[in-house]
Amino acid sequence: MPILDLGLIESFKELLAESDYGELDIDPILYFQRFALNTSLTLGYGIRLGEGINHDDLDEVFHVERILSDIRSTSNNWQDYIPLMRLWPSRSNLATEYRDRRAKYMGSLLEMLKENIAQGTDKPCITGNVLKDPESKLNDAELNSMCLSIVSAGLDNIPSNIIMGMAYLSSPHGQEIQDRAYDEIQKIYPDGDAWSRCVEGDNVPYVVAFMKETLRFYTTIPVCLPRQSIKDIHYEKAVIPAGTTFYMNAFAADHDPNHFSSPDTFSPDRYLDTALSTSGTPHYAYGAGSRACIGAHLANRELYTAFVRLIVAFRLVPAKEENDRPVLDPKKCNRKPNGLTMDPWPFKVGLRVRDKGMLEKWIGEDIVG
Repeated sequence: MPILDLGLIESFKELLAESDYGELDIDPILYFQRFALNTSLTLGYGIRLGEGINHDDLDEVFHVERILSDIRSTSNNWQDYIPLMRLWPSRSNLATEYRDRRAKYMGSLLEMLKENIAQGTDKPCITGNVLKDPESKLNDAELNSMCLSIVSAGLDNIPSNIIMGMAYLSSPHGQEIQDRAYDEIQKIYPDGDAWSRCVEGDNVPYVVAFMKETLRFYTTIPVCLPRQSIKDIHYEKAVIPAGTTFYMNAFAADHDPNHFSSPDTFSPDRYLDTALSTSGTPHYAYGAGSRACIGAHLANRELYTAFVRLIVAFRLVPAKEENDRPVLDPKKCNRKPNGLTMDPWPFKVGLRVRDKGMLEKWIGEDIVG
């Protein structure tokens, strides 16, 4: 997938420049936020950062989406879920303010795409296909709603999972995982072309297992958004009436000892077990059932490609300063436990380049060592 290839190359260039070629420990979150947002913008609008979007715009998107994510949390705004509380007026206009701020940049992105289409300079994208479809009946509000799902859905989930995977790889146990993953990658790609070929498919079982364990262990959305039943549900001797609101505690499900042996232990090997890897729901990071994340396939491809490239390019080591090292406990690593999505505590990792010559070839430029 070209968009993943280009996005990751840009992230790796930035990581190398900002870390002074691995001499300085680095906080990886911003680089993979940009990667995720670039992927979403390319899919939704055919636009990338730098193409009419500056860093102030970027900061605004990250900030607004984080605040709105917190507002939407199932444990942060009780008026959304307890009807009686709606009798009291809201004490804050925060939701309205940030809704308007989001509408401003979403509207700007749509207008940029329309201008590109009018000038014949647009690139293939989901929204462009809809706009050009003569049978499409969507108005601007509906188009913005569709694009909002593309832009916001991956902005928290993808970066959080990549950086928590990096956090764990930098740990003492993570050193063992890296050694094994690197060896398995070399077995699948013996010609040294893992960097380019990993975008073709998820071909290294151990890296796939590591990816799934990261998704399970650090459940990005601990409590999923509510759903409402459309018909009566018979459960054991009870009848749950239509119209009932349901919440899924995805974190609890992902740490259920009845489903996962030693659930509080990080163990990619559990997903090398054929039964767990091929039947049922392997984890609940994407929800479950008919309303599970529609972008799960793309998310998995992003994560797999990022992890393969990180492992073949670098050895991830602990930060030099103890205070810069990540919180690895899944119950303590989220600095906003009441938010909708996980927001990891800031941390740094060390990046040790495995092969300077190969990395220069992969990212397409000479690097000053």
